[in-house]
Amino acid sequence: MGRVLGTRTPRNEDPRLLTGRALFVDDLALPGTLEVAFVRSHYAHARIGEIDTAEARALPGVVAVLTAEDLGDYHQPGPLLVPPPPVPGMEFHERTQVPLAKGKVRHVGEPVAVVVAESRYVAEDAAERVYVDYEPLPAVVDLEAALEAGAALVHDDLDSNLAAFVPQRKGDYAAARAAAAHVVTRRYHYDRGASAAIENRGIVASWDERADRLEIWDTTQAPIPVRNGLAGMLGLSEHQVRLVAPFVGGGFGPKIMMFYPEEVVVPWLAMRLGRPIKWIEDRQENFFATTQERGQIHDAEMALDADGRILGIRDRFLHDTGAYDPYGLTVPLNSQCTLLGPYRVPAYDSELRAVFTNKTIVTPYRGAGRQHGVFVVERLLDAAAAEMGIDRLEIRRRNFLEPGDFPVEQPIIYQDFAPLYYDSGDYAPLIEQARQRIGWDRFLAEEQPRARAEGRALGIGLVCYVEGTGIGPFEGARLQVQTSGKVTVATGVGTQGQGHFTVLAQIAAEQLGGEAADVEVVTGDTDRFHWGTGTFASRGAVVAGNAVHAAAVEVRAKALRLAAKLLEVAEEDVELVDGEVRVVGAPQRAMSLGALAVEANPMRGAVEPGTEPGLESTQYFGPHRGATASGAHAMIVEVDRETCEVEIAKYVVVHDCGRVLNPMIVDGQVHGGVAQGIGNAFFEELVYDDNGQLLNASFMDFLLPTSLDVPRVEVGHQETVAPGNALGTKGAGEAGSIPTGALFAQALEDALAVPGLEIRQMPLSPSKLWHLVRAAEGGADAGAGEGDGE
Repeated sequence: MGRVLGTRTPRNEDPRLLTGRALFVDDLALPGTLEVAFVRSHYAHARIGEIDTAEARALPGVVAVLTAEDLGDYHQPGPLLVPPPPVPGMEFHERTQVPLAKGKVRHVGEPVAVVVAESRYVAEDAAERVYVDYEPLPAVVDLEAALEAGAALVHDDLDSNLAAFVPQRKGDYAAARAAAAHVVTRRYHYDRGASAAIENRGIVASWDERADRLEIWDTTQAPIPVRNGLAGMLGLSEHQVRLVAPFVGGGFGPKIMMFYPEEVVVPWLAMRLGRPIKWIEDRQENFFATTQERGQIHDAEMALDADGRILGIRDRFLHDTGAYDPYGLTVPLNSQCTLLGPYRVPAYDSELRAVFTNKTIVTPYRGAGRQHGVFVVERLLDAAAAEMGIDRLEIRRRNFLEPGDFPVEQPIIYQDFAPLYYDSGDYAPLIEQARQRIGWDRFLAEEQPRARAEGRALGIGLVCYVEGTGIGPFEGARLQVQTSGKVTVATGVGTQGQGHFTVLAQIAAEQLGGEAADVEVVTGDTDRFHWGTGTFASRGAVVAGNAVHAAAVEVRAKALRLAAKLLEVAEEDVELVDGEVRVVGAPQRAMSLGALAVEANPMRGAVEPGTEPGLESTQYFGPHRGATASGAHAMIVEVDRETCEVEIAKYVVVHDCGRVLNPMIVDGQVHGGVAQGIGNAFFEELVYDDNGQLLNASFMDFLLPTSLDVPRVEVGHQETVAPGNALGTKGAGEAGSIPTGALFAQALEDALAVPGLEIRQMPLSPSKLWHLVRAAEGGADAGAGEGDGE
């Protein structure tokens, strides 16, 4: 692609991470720091009576114990972070969480009081001595029962537990169904999981009364919006608050959920008590207090003509939003829109209903609802292929959008408040490359028959997906050449391991003729860069990357103009090579970038009109529309028929993220996504009982895939250039996790080859799969009442 871009450049950040020199929030040990522990509800739904804090206050080392009443006017519901787009016929009820619960708790783990002490040990001991008089209420847990008449209300001021209703339609589905040669009808379940980042959430806040300034270190993916929001809540100007998001040990979406109760309370305490305050989430808290994802039920059907071409899709689904909906409708809207996939769907009739329940809040987690939509459309295609006798790959080929169709604008509204838009794509080569890499033909002709003759259950699967990436509103970057010749790039995005320090350096080095290792990148420090949105929705390289590119292009142009003037030649007669500007044909006549930076900041004389001092530039990029990534995943699995343990023998990903800026980093992002996708599909499920109690809130019971469960992932790239940005790139961070559930289901069905076995639920586990297989073998509907074909 270029001299630096497109190369497998080693990561700039790794030396610090691998040698223990990287700063994480829990590493901070400011003098005089107090630590806090939160008193959390053991009930999913209960009224709060008296809160007795006397015994806790009396414990030596306790500085303060506070309840909602002690917060005064600061006790306000948090803001709606992402207002829903204006969809005709939509109904939406905004209910956001408060710093500490007052009057009623709505999920297990909701904080009702906070203890401040000289150490976390003392704070935890004191928290156990805070006595809360609860009046238990019936818990709202089951999605369908939650909407029935007479159900307990999560929010007493509403008539029902309906959080939102969003109808979206294109074409005439009723006419498509009437004309169909075949209709497939199914019910699909996709249940809850946790992101389980290596580093839990944490926040440290320090108030300097003499400087009238608040400093905060936060494990956030959105440092600038959090800075802005907290400043407003605390009555400070934005310049009085510095927020730093240092190295973050995994974000995956929940760490962009701004204004968690802890994030609101800790800075307020620092200002009131005049000492640094620290809170680090423990692992059990993480299961209750950090937002979760998934939890949907889809009643879907697909109408097809006699050749297996889609005429229309109808979907009615319920989405579990948890106790509050501060993130609006991002997750279910992603499901609703992503369900269309890379396919031509003339008619679409979808209705989503978001439902309040007495469970932890749901916000985006890697994939952010896209895996649900992909699961539904890919499973419907598999069912149609089986019932109509069409090859699994062929039915997909027949329905792909074609290169000449782009750009495609779908008349349904996406999360960016605009009609769903596919900027570019070429889907048939993706499936063909995946087929070749997985060895599809040889497997079906030789390997699978040989395995079955030996009594082994070996299966293969291949599914497709699209992903909206690179959405706005904007990101910015400031690039500066220092007088030493070093280049610094500062941007407002946070980083949680995506490789920003390397890719953004590569983008700068590509324009300035140096090496990526010589470019210092600063992220997540609101004192270093003041405006931006955050790292989410596979947008860092697209939006922040193009801002860096624009700044680098401008600095390059400045350097060439200044050098031409100083060297007394025409601008077209100079070139920038290896960090210096030289005269073409006379390389001995040259000036380094450092020397030009000195000249650009003269100590005497006036700045010429229309120019500015310094060899630097600040630029912003706000995409008009997002960039549509796409891909195909394929895998071979072997299933133990007796135990239903699954081993993945081979896994292939072919991904199109536009121009690949660093293949090594993209591969790493895909590998990590696949690992999480495998967990989502076959290991990770949060199990609630009828009282809203989480039954597996530990790593003893909530399973995560290990290195023994994740295979080596083979990655192939296709580059369909994104037309909407100068770098031509698309997002890649979530690609590995999105289609994995649908792929598992298809491959497992193929491996077991049990008549009547059809997987309509995620996540699975060996025990769940075992029961599905036994039900099919016994002649029962293997979907266990989750829908049937037509």
